[in-house]
Amino acid sequence: MIKAGIIGIGSMGRGHLNNYIKFMRENKGIELVAICDVDEKKFENYKADFNLEGVADGNFDFSKFRCYTNVDEMLEKETELDMVSVIVPTYLHCEISCKCLEKGINVFCEKPMALNLEECERMITTAKKAGKRLMIGQCLRFWGEYNYLKECVETERFGKVIAAYFYRGGSTPLWSFGDWYHKKELGGGAIYDQHIHDVDMVNYLFGMPEKVCSTGINYYEGSNFDAVSTNYIYPDGKVVNSQNDWCQACGFGAFYRVNFEKATLVYDNTGLHVADASDRNGKIDLEYKGTSYKDVEVSKESAYETEILYFADCIRNNKPVDFNTPEDSMSTIKLVHAEIESCEKKGEPVKTV
Repeated sequence: MIKAGIIGIGSMGRGHLNNYIKFMRENKGIELVAICDVDEKKFENYKADFNLEGVADGNFDFSKFRCYTNVDEMLEKETELDMVSVIVPTYLHCEISCKCLEKGINVFCEKPMALNLEECERMITTAKKAGKRLMIGQCLRFWGEYNYLKECVETERFGKVIAAYFYRGGSTPLWSFGDWYHKKELGGGAIYDQHIHDVDMVNYLFGMPEKVCSTGINYYEGSNFDAVSTNYIYPDGKVVNSQNDWCQACGFGAFYRVNFEKATLVYDNTGLHVADASDRNGKIDLEYKGTSYKDVEVSKESAYETEILYFADCIRNNKPVDFNTPEDSMSTIKLVHAEIESCEKKGEPVKTV
């Protein structure tokens, strides 16, 4: 039985709490024993304000767990922890992850990995020195619709990629403790917190581009870039763009469209769809009227659950984290840094390699 802890039970942390409770109910071999949060009010039941429906829902009986308001106290007393989920403000990811690793505890840390490459490197080095596992919560790598896209890119099922577009946007997050989301030095703005998902997916699907050209706007005083659009420049000339903002009037939405030589994949709030033109080689045929979008069936398992179960399986079977590695996550932070530099230069191309 893997013994687990959670550090940070804000909105996303309560989502993790939901998952651990489900794992225990379904006998997944993981027991949540300890929870830590600096705000003791978090150990009261209240409805979490969050933009992802179903993630942070639920009422909890905190008496079943040992609860702490100090990380050092928790790490001192909880000597049998095998893993912790670190779900704290971004600026604390490195410090708290390293404390846990140095105590001999495997760490699953929420995205983004950190606000700078030095902290990313420190986290990786600390994990290696301690002989423990570190993984970052880049959940799209565990999402069925994105796994299908990855398989199509790698196998060239529909030929090579011609163009790809990714969008992610939501209403302004107002639920963070001390409003850390909107402080550049604490959360990094939308370009770090929300855009990071699609940046990581571009990195995962196509590798590091040669250059990026980004434009962005700092909409909230004291924040970073709260809306951004980036073109990723690759040697083969394919057109890749991502856009993100958290300035929507309401709600949240995510979307991708990828054009292959012989098909187009579209993922939106209605599901995943493919227009397969393989039988006419993807070329325009004015007489051909048979191509239309059809639904694609993919796994509906929660990525938030499968990423934790994967990490726990690595611990249980003494395997390295060889998928969604921390090195991958660090390269994604490097890519975000290049985008920020390009935004600051009003869209000038910035080299990434």
